[in-house]
Amino acid sequence: MTLAWILFAIYLLGTAYLGWLGHRKTDDFGSFAIGKGDLSPVQVGVTLAAATASAATFIINPGFVYVDGLAGFMHLGISVYLGFVTMLCVLSFKFRRIGEAAGALTIPDWIGKRYGSKDFSLYFAVINLLAVAFVVLLVGGISIVMQKLLGVSNVVALVITLVFVTGYVLYGGTYAHVFTNMFQGFLMIIVSALVLWSGLKLYLEGGDITAVLQAKDANLLAWVNPESKLFNDWFSTYVAGFLIGGALVCQPHILTKALYVKSDKAVLRYILVFSVVFLLFSLLLLAGFWAHVAVPPEALMDATTGAFRQDLVMTVYLQQVFPDWLFTIVSVVLLAAAMSTLDGLLVGISTITANDLVLNIFSRGKSARNPKEQMRLAMRAGHLVLIIMAVAVFLVALYPPKLLGIFGQVGVYGLVLAAVPPLLAGVLYQTPNLRLVWAMSIVALTIHFGLFFFGEQLFPTSTLAFANPGLTAAFAIIFSVFPTLIGHQFLKKSEVKN
Repeated sequence: MTLAWILFAIYLLGTAYLGWLGHRKTDDFGSFAIGKGDLSPVQVGVTLAAATASAATFIINPGFVYVDGLAGFMHLGISVYLGFVTMLCVLSFKFRRIGEAAGALTIPDWIGKRYGSKDFSLYFAVINLLAVAFVVLLVGGISIVMQKLLGVSNVVALVITLVFVTGYVLYGGTYAHVFTNMFQGFLMIIVSALVLWSGLKLYLEGGDITAVLQAKDANLLAWVNPESKLFNDWFSTYVAGFLIGGALVCQPHILTKALYVKSDKAVLRYILVFSVVFLLFSLLLLAGFWAHVAVPPEALMDATTGAFRQDLVMTVYLQQVFPDWLFTIVSVVLLAAAMSTLDGLLVGISTITANDLVLNIFSRGKSARNPKEQMRLAMRAGHLVLIIMAVAVFLVALYPPKLLGIFGQVGVYGLVLAAVPPLLAGVLYQTPNLRLVWAMSIVALTIHFGLFFFGEQLFPTSTLAFANPGLTAAFAIIFSVFPTLIGHQFLKKSEVKN
């Protein structure tokens, strides 16, 4: 416990110092939001990988693989990875060029300027508040590890996390996010190699792990798990994973990384760096298999309720396979992994709320202000939003939802689904149609939330896994993106005829 506190204190001090360096480079709201375009592709690539591979990847998702087996790994690991990288390549280059020309700072800002509509930008500023659900997931994951590592209560863990991360983001903005994520990202790379080595060691020392899994439950090695509530058919497991992986690029702290650099060449380089590093992180979900061999089932039971806790799988696995001193080091890095995504989200949400919600409202009519006053107001609003959000997340995380991973996915999927039609149309078409993409954005939200909450009642004879938010999101993508693309082709032909 003493070693844990020492290492954690060193981590806090190092991160705080990097936050201070970020503060020195932040001199206005623009640099707070996206920097000054002076970041290298390696910095952006590692930062993006660290921000994408969050508490879900390192802490929560191995539990789904433990329960659902190969189907869970193929959905959450490989399918999502392939979809993510594909969409990143499709959107990033033109998104950067259009955003740079328009002076966009956020995704709602980009959308509003691309479509010439402040109302559309305001709509997305409100929708982006759904990202708070993902913040709860991250904070909850951090709390789980911190309680095990430092021996503190949930309340203390939440206070430390929210005060510290909110503090350095409030102080240094995007530069603090990038500098700290570089530090956290390289720590995560080292730990990923250690964890993957632990799995290889189990194979070398323990014989055929696949035989152990087969003996426990043959469905753990099935490409589709018929007993799973989430991955019980090919569509839910593979198509839904690929589609939602692509949609996740539209998160507020992901696609805007393209605005951190000044050329398409730099975009290509950071995508290559990201692709390699994020693949390494995605392979950590294999720990869900290894836990069946290394972890006794009783170790995954809640001490208070006696209920199975799948969100403990990764933490308990590491505790079993590593000596205490190495488990302590690895656990500190797991905290870093979660905080690396949390700070990126906080920067994105606070910037969007300030720039696209507060300024959007105050820049209208009689309350319009000059540009300097607007930037000062935006900076103050961004700071205030961070504080309010920290308090709100603390209150929700005091009594976290049963499955943190599902809770976070439902909210963040809604956020990204709304953004996919306008972003794709804005990148692929010269004159995208505002009414069409706005309508399809609403359709995507309606289908996703409607099927997730009411799918089983609406389709009682269906075998589809409506409890899997990736499935409901996939249907939302299919019935919003394809009509968007086809509709624009039809409108284009109509314009030519006229």
